[in-house]
Formats: sequence, C-alpha cells, structure tokens
Amino acid sequence: MDDDGDLHEQILHIEAHIEELTDIMERCRKIILFSKVAAAAGGILILAIVVGAVGFDPTVLIGAIAAVIGGTVVFGSNTSTLKQTLTDTKAAEAHRTELISRMDLKVVGDGRSKTERGGIDRVGTRT
Repeated sequence: MDDDGDLHEQILHIEAHIEELTDIMERCRKIILFSKVAAAAGGILILAIVVGAVGFDPTVLIGAIAAVIGGTVVFGSNTSTLKQTLTDTKAAEAHRTELISRMDLKVVGDGRSKTERGGIDRVGTRT
C-alpha cells in the first residue's frame, strides 16, 4: 500500500505539471495569434504608405516596421516555446501512464456479467 500511495502522489504531481504545461501552451497560442495580427497590421500599414493610401509620417512608418519585426520575433519565440512545451507534455503523459501501469489496480464490480445484471448483449437487444 505504501508503494501505491507513493505512486499516487507522483501521479498527482505529474498531473499538476501537465496542467501547468497546458496553460503555458494556451498562452503561447494566444501570443502567437496576437503576433501574427501585429505583423500583418504593420505590413498592411507599410503597404498603404508606399501605395499612397495613407499619408507619409515617419513615426507611423517606424511603428509599422517595429510591428512587423516585433511580431515576427514574438511569433518565432513563442512557436519554439510551444513546440518544447508540447514535447514536455507528451513526456509527462508517458511517465504518468507508466506509473499508472505499475499500480496494483483492482477491478471494481460485483463479479456478474452484463447479461447476468440485465444489461445489453452484443446485438444490442436487452437481455
């Protein structure tokens, strides 16, 4: 029982870690979306300035260039973090599965089959 209790504690810690990793992945996805929007908006603004649809203003142009560069950098950084976190999550899930398989789990039930309990047989008709 002591070994199963220790395994249970380890599994709980791994599940908490997996939940933290899931939160990190969700934040990365949101930041990636925001960085794509920023880079696209900056690019559209640069194009609008070049075409003449928007009057030339050096401050606006510098802001648009910064949005494109910043959005690209943030996109790349968070994409890398997302991939690493996904790898860590898969490893943690595999470790959790291995720990669960080492536990001495017992089947809970009264020992009767579905048919004996009045369940449904293979064909789908009530027995």
